Amino acid sequence: MSREPASPSFPPARRAVLGGTLALAAAALTPGVAAASPRRPDRGARPSTATYATDATYANDATTSGGDPHVLFDEPSGYYYAYCTGGSDDGYYFGVHRSPDLSTWERLPGGALRADDPKQWGKDWFWAPEVYRNPDTGLYYLFYAARMGSTLAEQYFRYPDFEEPCSIGVAVSRTPEGPFRNIDDRPLDYHPYKPDYHDVNLIMDADQLTPPATEEEGRTAPLGSYIPMIDPNLLFDEGRIYLYFSSNAYRNWVWDTGLGKYVEESNIAAVELTTHWWRDPEGATMPTIHPRYVDANARTGSGTGGADGRRRDGFVPVLTYAADPQSWEDAHVNDHATSGGSKKDRRWEEGSTAWRHDYVHAGERRTLYYLTYSANNFENQYYGVGYAVAEHPLGPWRKYPNNPVLSQNPDVGMYSTGHGSPASSPDGSELYYVHHGRTSPTSPDRVVYTERLRIDDHHADAGAAGRPLLTIDQSTGDEPVPAGTAPFTLTVGPAAVRVGGAVDVACAVRSAAGAAFDLSAPENRVRAELRPAGPASVRVEDGTVTLRGLRRGTARLTLVYQRRRADGSYRDVHQARHGGRPEAVKVTVPVVVR
Repeated sequence: MSREPASPSFPPARRAVLGGTLALAAAALTPGVAAASPRRPDRGARPSTATYATDATYANDATTSGGDPHVLFDEPSGYYYAYCTGGSDDGYYFGVHRSPDLSTWERLPGGALRADDPKQWGKDWFWAPEVYRNPDTGLYYLFYAARMGSTLAEQYFRYPDFEEPCSIGVAVSRTPEGPFRNIDDRPLDYHPYKPDYHDVNLIMDADQLTPPATEEEGRTAPLGSYIPMIDPNLLFDEGRIYLYFSSNAYRNWVWDTGLGKYVEESNIAAVELTTHWWRDPEGATMPTIHPRYVDANARTGSGTGGADGRRRDGFVPVLTYAADPQSWEDAHVNDHATSGGSKKDRRWEEGSTAWRHDYVHAGERRTLYYLTYSANNFENQYYGVGYAVAEHPLGPWRKYPNNPVLSQNPDVGMYSTGHGSPASSPDGSELYYVHHGRTSPTSPDRVVYTERLRIDDHHADAGAAGRPLLTIDQSTGDEPVPAGTAPFTLTVGPAAVRVGGAVDVACAVRSAAGAAFDLSAPENRVRAELRPAGPASVRVEDGTVTLRGLRRGTARLTLVYQRRRADGSYRDVHQARHGGRPEAVKVTVPVVVR
């Protein structure tokens, strides 16, 4: 695998102590490269979330469909947005969900990207969307993977029949809901190339399932191959932007000495991007790779150079099995035999998310970079999550020795856990990992789960370097809502004064950030009480309270916010300033009938 062609000069890090909270964007950025995921400051006269406690809970109830969720906190609206593979309406790619609290999700109609976008270059395999907001321009950027047709495949991969010609597209929008529009009618102008790789596919049969039987035979294959790319992820750090991606397994047969055979692997790699596209106020500029990577892997005189005029760009290996082998990633290395020859022997390392972690140790401020990734086939119950740590965005990265940190757990009914993204709680004091999984080993559908993620700055992991330990909880029971969700506010429409005996009253429940909960979803409910009740009927549906059969006079309507528990029951939500008396989240209004 190719290394970075030159060692760039990085400015000294200006570090902020974040107390273990997530910094998806840099703690200090140079002018012109704004943070992509800023944390929400207190808004106006709203009470500080730090002064409030609540008994509200959530449970992973497997009701939100979607794969590969990536979460963005949108400061202007106060909502979290989750962008997923699948889950969109017909005519769109990528489902879009929003949540006030990281745990109760509302699916929005449509999707992130229209299938009939006039600049749509992708043919199929629309996977792994990630969205980043520039607070200076107000623009939202969608990075995604897709497979191209034969014409583009020949331009990017040298062969029109390249089996998995995937690359990265970029689209832009002025709203987090989209629809996003492609900036260009082709993917990133990036051509990562492995000059020292023997392209054994060129000496395999047409089925491309059985590699050479010996390493010596494999070394007779021509040198050099282009890398297909999926699962994009960006890291904004110290004025620089890094793109991480998975190589998508195909055309990366690696000789495994222990197994005595070739295994086709996906690895994780990175490249630095330029920043001028991020600063474009119109969002019309396609991202480009830093010039030092352009054609960095070209060679001349060896038959693999740039004699044909094709670019051979460089990249930085981030994770490979050979450099850091872990046996839990071996779930599919014998699939060819167990499938009767219908599948390849493969390994996967994919679905990565990198972020910066600033902390204090022994009175010294330190910075580390954490990267979660998924291994094994996403369709299999052994799909899981591991993590690696580095002192620089480009590594060297070392895996946590006791991976995986998230995997199938029959005790809670969760399988195929993987490909998620970390996010901060509304007040920034907690970390969560939003990922997909399945409810059984054979379920065809992926659903979204929200788990507590912790980085323990006071306890080192089992690695030789002794870095702060990362853990991910796994629960389908009742868990506290993320910190800073409260105080909740429950409001109703204008005072209800009606002629006749029928009244409709609209109500809404909002988080501390001002985002509204979806009252049509089963996780949230408003309970209504009318005093005196008399013969009147009271019904609450989708945020509307309907009163029928009212008598003349004045009554009082009380509404109380409830959350559903893991056992299906509902309980009133209480909140209080810390140290104060808990009170139900409720509101009472008069109902006057003349």
